[in-house]
Amino acid sequence: MQYRKLGRNGPDVSEIGYGAWGIGESAWIGATEDESVRALHRAVDLGVNFIDTARGYGESERIVGNVVRERAGEQIYVATKVPPRNMRWPAPDGLDPAETFPGQHIRESLETSLRVSGLDHFDVLQFHVWSDEWVGRGDWLDAVERLKRDGKIRLFGVSINDHQPDNALALVRSGVVDTVQVIYNIFDQAPADDLFPACQEHGVGVIVRVALDEGGLTGNITKDSTFPEGDFRRRYFREDRPAQVEQRVAAIVADLGIEAHDIAETALRFVLSAPAVSTVIPGMRSVRNVERNTALSDGRGLGADQLAVLAKHRWQRNFYS
Repeated sequence: MQYRKLGRNGPDVSEIGYGAWGIGESAWIGATEDESVRALHRAVDLGVNFIDTARGYGESERIVGNVVRERAGEQIYVATKVPPRNMRWPAPDGLDPAETFPGQHIRESLETSLRVSGLDHFDVLQFHVWSDEWVGRGDWLDAVERLKRDGKIRLFGVSINDHQPDNALALVRSGVVDTVQVIYNIFDQAPADDLFPACQEHGVGVIVRVALDEGGLTGNITKDSTFPEGDFRRRYFREDRPAQVEQRVAAIVADLGIEAHDIAETALRFVLSAPAVSTVIPGMRSVRNVERNTALSDGRGLGADQLAVLAKHRWQRNFYS
């Protein structure tokens, strides 16, 4: 496992982290707690030391906390998230931070996360949505700084609104944030334009989510793919989007001259080829997925020719609207 610095103030974290949204009984139908626990333990065995969860991820915080406490003595860094008080994803324009992240709400959410997980602190506390309109407004920063002083959190970050990487540029440039979490993959390459350079300039760690496009960049989505009622992917891959994904993946495979089953490896290596990226957090609900993804942490990025080809496969779309 290779390790990278998580921003200017952070620890060295595994470049393959563990995205814990899909574990346990959650919005991903088919996840089981037993398999999730086995997968988490296997990830730690293989060198994963960064786990990303959230208050809104069902039983995820509890499961993650149990595993981390069982591995007492091993250095495992855990990030969680505070949901917006108004429970609106993504954050629309025009909201006052008092509606989304007032100080009391931040503190109460963190205390709940600590109690549920059984942990005494979190290494990263992230706001689960963000708007640059909130920079310099509200009491959220005072609350964050107090939690740092009290030793309940180590770093502060935000999870940037889906497909809005430029909506955190003012925050990054303000110097008050330690990490940003953002969607970045072969289809959505926009963060590399302005956000990544700003993060490098200001020493902000980058946590990449949706590197495999929620399964779209695994080669497993075809025009005939369907998902059960209650599975979030039923909406993500709605209407003719499975067919679009299948066609676009086929085009990538053809242009790179790779086998179809190599697309997931290529997608993760694409993300890790960006120097600004600290860690990528694919969802890993099974031991098999853990072993496959962690094996890619071998220091081999994509070559310049491959990256040039992939630059042509940007796909400007928003799966959430």
